[in-house]
Amino acid sequence: MNAVRFPGIRAVLFDLDGTLLDSAPDLAAAAERMRVRRGLEPLGLPSYRALASSGARGMLQRAFGLGPDDEGFEALKQEFFGEYETGLTEHTRVFDEVEDLLTALLDAGLRWGVVTNKSQRFTWPLTRSMALFETAETVICGDTTPHAKPHPAPLLEAASQMRVPARSCIYVGDDLRDILAGRSAGMGTVAALYGYLGLGPPVSDWGADAAIETPLQVLKLLELP
Repeated sequence: MNAVRFPGIRAVLFDLDGTLLDSAPDLAAAAERMRVRRGLEPLGLPSYRALASSGARGMLQRAFGLGPDDEGFEALKQEFFGEYETGLTEHTRVFDEVEDLLTALLDAGLRWGVVTNKSQRFTWPLTRSMALFETAETVICGDTTPHAKPHPAPLLEAASQMRVPARSCIYVGDDLRDILAGRSAGMGTVAALYGYLGLGPPVSDWGADAAIETPLQVLKLLELP
């Protein structure tokens, strides 16, 4: 973990999938059901895990080798959304140490919130099903603002809703776009190495201010009372 410390932090913002929640099992299961329906063999969760932060795009790329510019992708995406919606809380769990981390932040007088690219259609049912999120001061979805990450708009909206300057926030995420969005928003950035991380450049090339191997290591980056 980097030895960086962030002074004057008043709020910690988190990505959702791969940072607070391990949702890969339910995302992968939706894609697997689609494969089986077409007579294809299941690929298994490990094949999908690294791409889970990319949502439908990542799952369909792995399951069918198709991207947003390919013919038939939009129909597959809508089918995937329906599959995922029916089982989005079946196997999703909170990562170890996350609950302890959030308790420690609150005990120290810090505030916290969520900024995800997951659409409201899925984010609200998921977060409202878990007591963990009752203390979150804001939950910004992928369609809350006109732009999704890596654009800084969702992070700036979160800071605005919390009435905290962006410079007094840090953003923790497990994908390159999280770090790009945080930097563009003027926030300190923390890469969650325990998350999904994607298949792009190595984390060392993301330009994050710090990296953590477990959620509780966030506390070592802060100047707590």
